[in-house]
Amino acid sequence: MATDLAEKAKEAFVDDDFDLAVDLYTQAINLDPKSADLFADRAQANMKLNNFTEAVADANKAIELDPLMAKAYFRKGTACFKLEEYHTAKAALEKGASLAQNDSRFTKLITECDDRIAEETRDVTTSLTRNVPPVAAHASVGSQSSDKTVGDLEEAEQGHSAREVKEFESVKPKYRHSYYQKPEEVVVTIFAKGVPAKNASINFGEQILSVAIDVPGENKYHFQPRLFGKIVPDKCRFEVLSTKIEICLVKAEAINWTSLEYSKEVAVVPQRINVSSGPGLQRPSYPSSKPRTTDWDKLEAQVKEEVESNGTVLSTNWKEVGSKKVEGSPPDGMELKKWEY
Repeated sequence: MATDLAEKAKEAFVDDDFDLAVDLYTQAINLDPKSADLFADRAQANMKLNNFTEAVADANKAIELDPLMAKAYFRKGTACFKLEEYHTAKAALEKGASLAQNDSRFTKLITECDDRIAEETRDVTTSLTRNVPPVAAHASVGSQSSDKTVGDLEEAEQGHSAREVKEFESVKPKYRHSYYQKPEEVVVTIFAKGVPAKNASINFGEQILSVAIDVPGENKYHFQPRLFGKIVPDKCRFEVLSTKIEICLVKAEAINWTSLEYSKEVAVVPQRINVSSGPGLQRPSYPSSKPRTTDWDKLEAQVKEEVESNGTVLSTNWKEVGSKKVEGSPPDGMELKKWEY
């Protein structure tokens, strides 16, 4: 029964076994795919594993099944905040706050979103006017403060005391990747050979790409960059091939990406790419395509003198040629003879 699996998942969550909780919630969802609560609860378990993109997807599904579920909006807002998608987070939180007006957690996190949005705007403005990157220490302090707030709110929801969460150790990526861009899209290639399509999970956020490859018996690969610019998730696509995974990111704006990943250290003024399209395109102009006009007087003069002088006189003055017969004028030492037809 789905309810039995859900209860076991909650027990695993309380015991800090978040991997097991996600697995049990997944089994329950397979049995009851119309349960908004199961998706919302799996979203929270995914957040504990730092699977924020998956958490957003689960929260979105919960909202789709139950548009009045306040906790689904809160979890979406929390996950988007972690992904630094502050505008999206704020929108979700404001909707949730309207459904749970007495829940102060929404108000606190909305304030954090406003602070982060203001901080981003201030950092970009300062960098552009002074051409100096933001102070790293300032950004670090702000990040620590916001992360603590989000963590406290999640713990309050569960009624547990604050816990320490170990950071994932940075390891060398198992698969290398590269990218190139077109005016309206960016193509990312993950060089993962022989990966079955069922073992690859690719998700898209407002400014996030999440690639997870989980092959049994191998270490899980997870690539989740914050992108240089915003994308249109619904239009993005991917294809798992025999030697690689190709991912097409559709740009929200036709701007030039100077890198794949966003960086706070250097603020870059987006350069728009001029994309010409439509039937009004002008073809390249070549000398042979230039329109010409025919000088009929000149042409008639050439024909008349050619016939009358047997090709020994050349003049393009029609007035002179047309008023008299053109006599042949052979070169010195030569005799003019007429051809007989």
